Amino acid sequence: MSSEDLVMMPWVAARRALGDRPLRFRLLTPPYAALGVGTLRALRVEPLSGEHDGAWELVAGYDRYERL
Repeated sequence: MSSEDLVMMPWVAARRALGDRPLRFRLLTPPYAALGVGTLRALRVEPLSGEHDGAWELVAGYDRYERL
């Protein structure tokens, strides 16, 4: 499975597909106070370069956001 196959997948399924690889998880949020609505999905999944010992970065975001 390639990293492109994980995009838009629910983040739990994407995390499971990555197996035991070390992971840096980031949550993409709007620049205002908001509540995430819907499914939390993988938006970007890619291996980190350099001295990260095979770690991957998973950036996730919700289907939509409601301003608070």
